[in-house]
Amino acid sequence: MPSKVYDHIIIGAGIIGMAIARSLLKVRPGTTILILDKEVDVGGHSSGRNSGVLHSGFYYTADTLKARFTVHGAKAMKAYCTEKGIRFNSCGKLVVAMDEKELELLYELERRGQRNGSNVRLIDAVEARQYEPGVFTYKKALFSPDTASLDPQTVLAALKSDLAASGVAFIFSAKFIGHQGRVVKTTAGTFEGKKVINCAGLYADQVAHDYGFGKKYTMIPFKGIYLKYAKNKTDVRMNIYPVPNLKNPFLGVHFTKTVDGTIKIGPTAIPAFWRENYAGSHRFHPGELCHIACEEARLFITNAFGFRDLAFEEMRKYDRDHFIGLAVKMIPGIDPRGFGDFTRPGIRAQLLDKSRSALVQDFVVEADRASVHVLNAISPAFTCAFPFADFVCQEFILDHD
Repeated sequence: MPSKVYDHIIIGAGIIGMAIARSLLKVRPGTTILILDKEVDVGGHSSGRNSGVLHSGFYYTADTLKARFTVHGAKAMKAYCTEKGIRFNSCGKLVVAMDEKELELLYELERRGQRNGSNVRLIDAVEARQYEPGVFTYKKALFSPDTASLDPQTVLAALKSDLAASGVAFIFSAKFIGHQGRVVKTTAGTFEGKKVINCAGLYADQVAHDYGFGKKYTMIPFKGIYLKYAKNKTDVRMNIYPVPNLKNPFLGVHFTKTVDGTIKIGPTAIPAFWRENYAGSHRFHPGELCHIACEEARLFITNAFGFRDLAFEEMRKYDRDHFIGLAVKMIPGIDPRGFGDFTRPGIRAQLLDKSRSALVQDFVVEADRASVHVLNAISPAFTCAFPFADFVCQEFILDHD
């Protein structure tokens, strides 16, 4: 048996796991925390492969946790970056419409943003071109001056350093195998904790199932790919997004202006066939292939939440010309030959509610006195990380002690 008993064991060294450790230390200085991760360092998956966009909170209906935490989260993340000397790019964002139908959705986004406390306003096409000279929009655009971008890896490294300096222990290459009572079994050994906090991202559902939670959920991975604009860093000044389909959680192919001024387009939301299906047969897992392919086949046949349409639409984005063409609609004058290489892909850990055959569009947490499970920390989880972590600590960790 392990010789040391930790107050808290956190599974997953991504942004949410580390933010929860940070929140715990604020409330209970000196509490003992162990963070386990199956990779060799922090942010090996969704957090480290994040787009780096700090969102401003206008996509989400007012009854969601996303709406509750995005505006505050962006401010808190910017404050942390300022404190640590981490650069971020306050470039802003335009959401543009292509036709009258999309224009009506812009009004809905503005209403949502205003309810959520987001600094957004509709502007006409002339004013939009003052911010982004090459942009096309139908009559109006939604302007978000507070949208920014940063380098996720820099933030993750700073958090790791802060936590280690405060006595938090990290053990890497420690893949979760199972548990027995308070003991967590991993490939790096066994560890005992009074409370386990599951922030395992792509594998959060499997860890939760081992503890008897999240039984109606399973993870459906979606691959996100970006394409870098290699010609220059000046043809686009800010983030340019299309009007999204509000029936699903994806925002469509858009222009991202990174912290160093680089321009990229993406992402895709291509259904993946195993959880870490980044490229080729990398980390191929036959059991996951069988399970996920069966779930996706069921969704495809029933066209639940428009999955069949989404799959066809997303698979077309493997065609480079089509992918670029979607972006060029928003910036017609950009050089389609100016795009270079694809960047490192990411996988969105998207929870599926099997009972409803529906993608879960908000954060999901389940807990008892022994364990807490963050099941659906999807975008904009990086933006929301600090206030969301405070919420998890107060509502699911401390109140369950």
